[in-house]
Amino acid sequence: MTTRKTIWLILFLLFSGVILYYFYPEHKLPDNIQIDQLVVYKSKRQLLAYSDGQLVKMYTISLGGQPTGHKEFEGDKKTPEGHYYINAKNPNSGYHKNLGISYPNQEDINKAKQLGQPAGGDVKIHALQNGRGFIGKFHRWTDWTLGCIAVTNEEVDELYRSVKVGTPIDIKP
Repeated sequence: MTTRKTIWLILFLLFSGVILYYFYPEHKLPDNIQIDQLVVYKSKRQLLAYSDGQLVKMYTISLGGQPTGHKEFEGDKKTPEGHYYINAKNPNSGYHKNLGISYPNQEDINKAKQLGQPAGGDVKIHALQNGRGFIGKFHRWTDWTLGCIAVTNEEVDELYRSVKVGTPIDIKP
């Protein structure tokens, strides 16, 4: 086989793999399921959804641009760590839809004050920026948020439907 044919074969296989990754169907949550606990493992880039103590779905996520460590202040691009809860649902987000996370708590506020910085807020589980939903699963290839937890548009639709305000979320390193 010539070098030129080898290069074309490699490019074809690479392109086919990317297309397969993008379109490969993923497990969907049943319409009637109620998620009662969320757990995030930042180092694994995973968000786990539980119903009645049973794991029902694992989502692959993107985090803030500086994902290691606990969020200390506004603008540090870190995703917080600790025990929080879902405190809001927004169907009209600039990022398709979102679920609000109760960051900052009083401990977070006190820590930021010690550093002479504002604690920040508006930490969400959100999808892709409006008009960019076509990116789909490719968003997972990098940490790109300002400290939020990102999933695809279809995944945030599932979570939005299945997670109530008040649901606990534990964010672990």
